[in-house]
Amino acid sequence: MARPRTFDEAQVLRAVRDQFWNKGYAATSMDDLMRATGLGKGSLYGAFGDKHQLFLRIFDSYCTNSMESMRQALEGPDAGALERLRHYMLGAATASAGPSRRGCLLARGTAELASEGATDVTARALQAFHDMEERFTDCLAKAQRHGDVAASADPRKLAAMLLAVFRGLEALGKAGMDEASLRGMVETAFDGLPVSARRRR
Repeated sequence: MARPRTFDEAQVLRAVRDQFWNKGYAATSMDDLMRATGLGKGSLYGAFGDKHQLFLRIFDSYCTNSMESMRQALEGPDAGALERLRHYMLGAATASAGPSRRGCLLARGTAELASEGATDVTARALQAFHDMEERFTDCLAKAQRHGDVAASADPRKLAAMLLAVFRGLEALGKAGMDEASLRGMVETAFDGLPVSARRRR
């Protein structure tokens, strides 16, 4: 009969997530994970599988939680949709210029493991990026229905452009770009969106 677990699984996974997030996948050893969680190798393997399976689990959870946070920030009526999206991206610009340079686990994990042929990680990352684009597209379509974006515009193409800006903010922030410059990029992107004739008046 298997012995019941005597540890808080959520707490262990948070410790593992922070270890991978701070050091990266390759630089994190099983010894690091054992020290971070206080568990032995057998307990970690028995509960979560090997190092890669453990990373994939916390990576998937991170992506899921990030998409849920984005959904909550952007959902709402057609009125105000464009401003919600602008506010969300400005918040990302501010966060990217913050004192912590560890960046987004989604970006870090994808960059590190894509070159190693980890197709399960890259597939999960691609799904997250598609989900982001869908959220942006939905927000822009709402703004279009409300008359804030030109009726002739393609919300999906605009969403793809904004997604590129959004993902670029982190890389530039990690390199040391200041907050004013990052926020200026967001403002410039939104100033360049095709607006309706009603909004121009």
